[in-house]
Amino acid sequence: MTRKGLLGVLMVLGTACQTLALAQQPDAVVDPRAEVASHLPGAKADDLRPAAIKGMYEYTRGTDIAYVTADGKYAINGDLYDVAADNNLTEARRRELRTQMLAAFPESQMLIFGPKDPKYTITVFTDVDCAFCRKLHSQMADYNKLGIRVRYLMYPRTGPDTPSWTKAEQVWCSPDRNDALTHAKLGEELKAKACPDNPVAHTYQLGKDFGLSGTPSIVLPNGDMLSGYEPPDVMIKNLQDASKETTAKR
Repeated sequence: MTRKGLLGVLMVLGTACQTLALAQQPDAVVDPRAEVASHLPGAKADDLRPAAIKGMYEYTRGTDIAYVTADGKYAINGDLYDVAADNNLTEARRRELRTQMLAAFPESQMLIFGPKDPKYTITVFTDVDCAFCRKLHSQMADYNKLGIRVRYLMYPRTGPDTPSWTKAEQVWCSPDRNDALTHAKLGEELKAKACPDNPVAHTYQLGKDFGLSGTPSIVLPNGDMLSGYEPPDVMIKNLQDASKETTAKR
């Protein structure tokens, strides 16, 4: 056999070996979530995880949760309970999502009022023109005395291009933001102009992702969300109860 012929045989054998090797490789692992997501507009595989109900998936968008069948044809929008344990699994998941989302959100985009050595931290979505937000803020010294640190996220309920939105931007663009917020909540006009580099749109979108129904909306360290104003004495009790509950679950 000539050298040229030998090279041809080796090439054929090499190709055959490669084909055989590929044939012997296991099939690529397909993420079943991707198949479900393909039936849901705008969904990604990471938005889904197996639900407590066999054959269904939990689908999350922000803190909104639905349950969908594996073929993506049917969905249930509502809370799922573990009856035996008397546990709202959906709300437990919402708490988890809230804490994760807030942990990933920079404090540099919040306004913080707190004592030197806080015992608890609450995160409050606030609107400058909201009456109960103003009431909460008027008692800030009392919250702080109880060891409660308050982190504000601006959430002008009326949305972009409204007076409340402009005021929120003015607060952020003031030399002393905390002082400006206090004056704004007293109904005083601010001299600062809205600046382009402010986080109001970002904090507003976070509120949307949380599915807020109003302000103030208060998120506790365990992810519980309280809708509406609570006086300092009630707030500290809620924080103590939430802390005990979290400790008991560990």
